[in-house]
Amino acid sequence: MDQAPPIEPSLRYLLGRLGMVEWRIALAIDQQRELEGGAVDGRFRGLVVSPEQVERLLTHGPIPPPDPPEQLLERSAALEATADEWEDAGHDLRLRTLATRFSLNTLEVDLLLIALAPELDRRFEHFYGALNDDVARRHATVGLALQLTGRMGTDTTARAAFGADAPLRRGGLLELDDASQPALGQPVTVPRRVVDHLLGDDTPDDVLTDLLHAPLPVVHDATDGLIRALQAGARSGYVRSRLGSGPGVAMATLERIGLPEIAIDLERAGPDLERIGRAAGREALLQGGVLIVGPVDAVIDDRGHAALQPFRAAGATVLFHGQARWDPHWTDDVPAVVETGRIPAPAQAEVWALALADAPLTDGVDPVEATALFRLSPEQIERAARTAHHHAAVEDRAITIDDLHHGARAQNAAGLQRLARRISPQAGWQDLILPDDITAQLRELASRWRLRDVVLEDWGLGAGTARGRGVSALFAGASGTGKTLASEVIAAELGLDLYVVELSTVVDKYIGETSKNLERIFDEADRVNGVLLFDEADALFGKRSAVSDAKDRHANVEVAYLLQRMEDFDGVAILTTNLAANLDEAFMRRLDAVVDFPSPDLDQRRALWRAKLPTSLPQSDDVDIDLLADRFKVSGSEIRNITLSAAYRAAAADRAVTMDDLLRATIREHRKIGRHLAPSDLAGFPHLQEPTS
Repeated sequence: MDQAPPIEPSLRYLLGRLGMVEWRIALAIDQQRELEGGAVDGRFRGLVVSPEQVERLLTHGPIPPPDPPEQLLERSAALEATADEWEDAGHDLRLRTLATRFSLNTLEVDLLLIALAPELDRRFEHFYGALNDDVARRHATVGLALQLTGRMGTDTTARAAFGADAPLRRGGLLELDDASQPALGQPVTVPRRVVDHLLGDDTPDDVLTDLLHAPLPVVHDATDGLIRALQAGARSGYVRSRLGSGPGVAMATLERIGLPEIAIDLERAGPDLERIGRAAGREALLQGGVLIVGPVDAVIDDRGHAALQPFRAAGATVLFHGQARWDPHWTDDVPAVVETGRIPAPAQAEVWALALADAPLTDGVDPVEATALFRLSPEQIERAARTAHHHAAVEDRAITIDDLHHGARAQNAAGLQRLARRISPQAGWQDLILPDDITAQLRELASRWRLRDVVLEDWGLGAGTARGRGVSALFAGASGTGKTLASEVIAAELGLDLYVVELSTVVDKYIGETSKNLERIFDEADRVNGVLLFDEADALFGKRSAVSDAKDRHANVEVAYLLQRMEDFDGVAILTTNLAANLDEAFMRRLDAVVDFPSPDLDQRRALWRAKLPTSLPQSDDVDIDLLADRFKVSGSEIRNITLSAAYRAAAADRAVTMDDLLRATIREHRKIGRHLAPSDLAGFPHLQEPTS
């Protein structure tokens, strides 16, 4: 017959302490029997209160708890001595460890054991039913728990152990049920998670299951500062990072000091933050670890300043992280605040190497270099690596730079797409037909973003300024001169998506709403890797005016806010306008570049016509590109409209595009925009001199 495995020391100690509780219960039951003196028929005990029993209670008054016999004290001392030996031998006695982590005194440990007993041994349900004189009440009450520890119900010091701010309840170790009962009659219970922990089960509380994650460690300069603060006694910290490295920096900090983490993702948190926070704090203390909580931005705006306080309620050490500046109202204590910038290249390389450990890379491909223009958090790097791996696996090949770019772009949050139109750039430099100096300015703008880390951080030119590390530019010029196309080309050059802000989602007739909409756009844009394009920006970024009424005042406030927000933005922002003179001068000073797009000259118009009339388009021999370029001073977008209109006319007749098709389309395009054509423009085409259908 197989023998049962030996009981490990932690459980043996716990059961030994419960034996002490059982001994006290036996004394209390003997005392109760003596008091009742057979006044109640045993068949009805706990169901009725006889007149004789009431008389005895009136006669004797409150009965003090019996003193523990010498034998019980000796047995308790022997158990504690044995426990000392077990700990000296390296065994973790969970009850003792829990008492230390939650700062419980001797009385509080005894109260916890009394409440715990029915969860481990069903006999205690019957014991408590008898002592409560109610067969339905199978948990110890506050009064009974005090009695079993030798305290009177009038002992205010002992009663304080059940206070909401006392360690037992603040730490989530005890719960008081049935608030309708008198204070001494409230049942005392122990949450299932605490019971499981004392029995050796470290499965986290169910309320935390969907919120837990394992941040990838990121070693940063801020790590050392955070370690020093914790070693100096700080019980909370805040890692502020715009690039999402906060949880990784916190994780690296805890790895350095050798403490386990309990990381909570607030972006997945439900509405009951009070319950989540207290469960998380208790979990951290049970495991002897530190909470990593964030991003705080996910809950602060919607749930107010008190949203974070529950995570500090249990008394666990907490490292918060987020993008916002720390607000002293968020928690009662003062955290150690550190700020982080970009993730250092060595740390990025470690994350990429770990994420791509089982994925084949094309020879010569460096993931860090390939994604240097993207602002990715460690978690985004991990997901980008998986996406790139799957993208390449579909075609059964090694991962390329394009796969890495695809994986990086796939990490963009969908929030900005509700506020702006997303474009995956297809155009390249060859599609731009502009003067050489304009093209050079555009290439310089792309280089500015590509080399920002070198100039601002490695060379130190970004020190001593609170401005963001983004790049902003204004593209000014008449409609159709290539401003939007140039934005797409720059986005393609940087490997980023282009987000075109829709004015209909921004401008609002109500005072202050436009600024709120723009704030949402910038906040979402800070979370994505893309180029932000404000088309026709003079409608949003106009000049501030003299204040003559409340509307003027609020309009100026909106412009002032936008000035500040543009400076703080860390991405690429491009503004386009047909009327550069309408923009506020303060905006012009804050822009990194202003590029004037001229109307195309003869050579550029000729190149544009050739580009818009490709060899794949069936064309008759009479099409004269030189004549079209010489006579009609049209922009690139107008040439595109003309060629499309002519192509549809020819396709409807099932023939090639003719010069007549192009001229008719040109006439219509001029009429559409209210521009007059002189008779000389149509010389040689008399049939077109009269109005055409």
